[in-house]
Amino acid sequence: MPTASTLAMFCVACLALILSPGPNMAFVVSYGAAQGPRAGLAAALGLGVANLVYTALTVSGLVTVIYAWPPAFDLIRYAGAVYLLWLAYKALRQTGGLRHYRTVRRSCLAIGARAALNSLLNPKPMLFYVMFLPQFVEPARGHAALQIIVLGGVLTAISVILNGLLGTLSGSVRRLLPEASSAAGRFGSHALAAVFALLAIRLALLSRTT
Repeated sequence: MPTASTLAMFCVACLALILSPGPNMAFVVSYGAAQGPRAGLAAALGLGVANLVYTALTVSGLVTVIYAWPPAFDLIRYAGAVYLLWLAYKALRQTGGLRHYRTVRRSCLAIGARAALNSLLNPKPMLFYVMFLPQFVEPARGHAALQIIVLGGVLTAISVILNGLLGTLSGSVRRLLPEASSAAGRFGSHALAAVFALLAIRLALLSRTT
């Protein structure tokens, strides 16, 4: 098990990293603003599930193997970019035309699944786990795999709490807008589509050295 001082440093590092603006934050805030607090919280939980998957892959060593094979990085990021562009297209189609606007609400389960898949199709978190978690493993404490599991669990908990708060707050702000306003609804869908498109471009231009 990591020492208390190591866990304290790890938590501070996690707070700084998670609070830095990035794709996950944009994903959570966008869904919260578009569909309400529950949607933002569902997105945060989906990202938490992805973090647990990455922790398991790191413990098994599979992440290191995948990252060591250069084509895998490109395959994952291009698949992620295509997926985000598809989400952008779906968000734009939600408008259903200018005269007959209708907001298509996603279930919390669907939003959580999208958030998890979006994170798993982004190779940057994979690289992050390979380079970040092992730095806080103390060989003298033994059971490196157990230490990584503990660290991954702490990171997941902090991520869910912070992203959940962001998603909930952005969803609460949405309530200030008239619920029946088609103009507000169109803006929300277009903003969500823009976020997805920008994330897709960012992912497509990603390099292994950034």
